Amino acid sequence: MFRVRTIRAITKPSTAKCDLNTYTLFLLAESKYQGCTRLAEIMEDISHDSVNRFLLRERYEPKDLFEEIKPNINLIGGTLSGDDTVIDKPHSDPKITELIGYYHSGRHHRAVKGIQLITLYYTDSSGKSVPVNYRIYNKQEGKTKNDYLREMINEVLEWGLKPKTVTTDAWYSSQENLKLLKNKQLGFLTGVLEIARVRLMVKILPKSKI
Repeated sequence: MFRVRTIRAITKPSTAKCDLNTYTLFLLAESKYQGCTRLAEIMEDISHDSVNRFLLRERYEPKDLFEEIKPNINLIGGTLSGDDTVIDKPHSDPKITELIGYYHSGRHHRAVKGIQLITLYYTDSSGKSVPVNYRIYNKQEGKTKNDYLREMINEVLEWGLKPKTVTTDAWYSSQENLKLLKNKQLGFLTGVLEIARVRLMVKILPKSKI
């Protein structure tokens, strides 16, 4: 029997029909339509409202993810990579659905409607690659993707991760990000948008590993 290990201990017993084990198995099995309605269609004894209540009741934070994978990786000397993706939500209304917006998609090469997920991946010295931190872009917070990236890097360092190098694409090669990496004595490999950016990096980061 396949069992899903709970990330965090539940503080009180639940009588809900939809639980973490059921929902996780659903996400693993259903790659295309991962909504409350779809799960209710598959599991006849679980209603849409039951799934929705479960999602509203349980709250998991990025540190829960890190603590789950921490025992399985070498925390020292790996590569930390920042990236983002857009989860397409073409039929959702941004006016009434939280976190839905229009974001540039590398897959579609244009702005599309969806949810933007920003992720830090870590590859250790043995080649294991796992997500260690994440953010869901929320316009209400008034932050940029670069703000989120710096927050996430600071967090994983505080949690005990000790990468040797950080990699990103050109979107994350801002002056603030590069200064953070310099101050944390981290090597980095990042894309650049224009030659002027290269001159700027050499000027402000003369001793960094570029």
